[in-house]
Amino acid sequence: MALPIALQLYSVRDELQADFYGTLDKVKAMGYDGVEFFTLFDEKAEDVKAYLDKIGLIGISSHVSLANMQKDAQKVANDYKTIGVEYLAVPYLPEELRPGTDGFAPTIAEIERLGKFFKEQGIQLLYHNHDFEFVKVDGEYGLDILYNTVPAKYLQTELDVCWVNVGGEDPAKYIEKYSGRSPVVHLKDFVMQGRKKPKKLYELIGIESDGEKTDGAFAFRPVGHGVQDMPAILAASVNAGAKWVVVEQDRPDRNNTPMECAKKSIDYLKSIEW
Repeated sequence: MALPIALQLYSVRDELQADFYGTLDKVKAMGYDGVEFFTLFDEKAEDVKAYLDKIGLIGISSHVSLANMQKDAQKVANDYKTIGVEYLAVPYLPEELRPGTDGFAPTIAEIERLGKFFKEQGIQLLYHNHDFEFVKVDGEYGLDILYNTVPAKYLQTELDVCWVNVGGEDPAKYIEKYSGRSPVVHLKDFVMQGRKKPKKLYELIGIESDGEKTDGAFAFRPVGHGVQDMPAILAASVNAGAKWVVVEQDRPDRNNTPMECAKKSIDYLKSIEW
C-alpha cells in the first residue's frame, strides 16, 4: 500500500453512538490507520485524543456542516486542533446553496472566508462533493467553479469517487485533474442499474426522504466490490499527491453489517498491490 487508510466513521455511525471507544478499538483491529470524524457525540476532544493515541489511530479530519462552522468556527477549530486533525471538510450543501441557485455564489464566498480562518488556526479546509456539483453553470461544473474561485491554499479537494462517477466523470481522471490539491480521497464503491439515477438518491444517505424508495436501482458496496476501477483510482490518488485515502460506505449492502462492510473494504485494499 502506498498510502495510509482511514475510515469515515459515518460508515459505522450507529455502532459509534452506542459504544464510541469500543468502536474505535474495532476499527483499529481491522487494520485502519486513521479515522475521519463527523461528530464527537458529546465526547470531550481531549479524551478522544488520548484514546486515539492509546490505541494507535490517527484522527486525520472531520466533516463539519457549513452551518456548524458558521455557528462557532472557533469552537470547531479548538476541538479538532485538540484531537490533532489536519483537515476539516464541508460535507454537503442543502439545495438552496447548490450550483444553479442564487445561494451558490455567496456560499463560495463563505467557504473562502472559513478557509482563511481555519488556515490561520493551522487546519486545512476541504470540500467533499456529491453529484449535484456536476451541474454546469455557464458551461462549467459547479465543483470546478468552486475550486477555480477559492485559492488552493484556502480550499483543497476531498473528492468522493462514487459521486464523481455518478456525476458523469471518470474518478481517476478527475483526481489527476486536481493533482497537488487532493490530499484526501474518499473511496466509495457502488452498483447502479444503467446510468439512471433514482429520483431520491440521497435517501440512501439519510438526507432526503419523502417515502419514495430507490427500488434497488442504486446501492453502496464495500470498496472493491462494486463497479469502480479501484486500482486506477488508487494509482491516480498516489500520482496526485494524496496523503490519505478514506473508506466510506453510507449504508451497508445486502446482508452485511456496517462493521462487516468496513472490514471487507480494508481487506480488499490490503489484498492488492498499489
